[in-house]
Amino acid sequence: MDITELKNELTYLGLFDKAKEIYAELGASAVLSYIKSSHRLLSKVYHPDLNPDNMEKAKMTQQRLNRVGQLIKDIRDDEIVELFRSEQPEEENRKKRILVVEDEFGLQEIFRDIFIMEGYDVRIAVDGIDGYEAYKEFEPDLVFTDVVMPKMNGLELVKKIRETNPDIKVIYISGFFGIKRLKKDLDEEIMKYGCPTLAKPCKTSDMLQVVNDYLAD
Repeated sequence: MDITELKNELTYLGLFDKAKEIYAELGASAVLSYIKSSHRLLSKVYHPDLNPDNMEKAKMTQQRLNRVGQLIKDIRDDEIVELFRSEQPEEENRKKRILVVEDEFGLQEIFRDIFIMEGYDVRIAVDGIDGYEAYKEFEPDLVFTDVVMPKMNGLELVKKIRETNPDIKVIYISGFFGIKRLKKDLDEEIMKYGCPTLAKPCKTSDMLQVVNDYLAD
């Protein structure tokens, strides 16, 4: 089977384990980019003309790289992604994933570090547009989002996510819950989906209590 052969060739070239790691941390687009760019780079490094003192080794490796290139062309991207998805730990054993969407740079790092220390896998996005792209790649268990942001606010982001995943867990955090133009939509969102909210600033212990309880529910 082509996909098994691709796995074997990537393992031989020393790319497979790193690709698994990249998929787990960054998602589908990143692992595809890594495989394709690494293949191109190694094809140049192992070109026989550049290795006159190790011609046979270079030729052998180049042949395998050529086969990898053909496999990448023949196999659909979604099949390659599925290979790495199937290699991930079982759902119950993997870390819970939190996507933090926050436009305040100081807070981004604070939230990230706190959640990582708590044992979560964390991705940061700087606004709703960036957050939506990160959501598609990262597939988080929880979206922890600011409400008031440029380009696309938190409510607009979650509405877009719910088009494909209506059950996504969301926690809204903001210092501006009283803004009239957002309050009605936010109240409806909370009423319909039961989303927790946190007001800035909040105690770290209170924030973790809400997050831990919500993800455990």
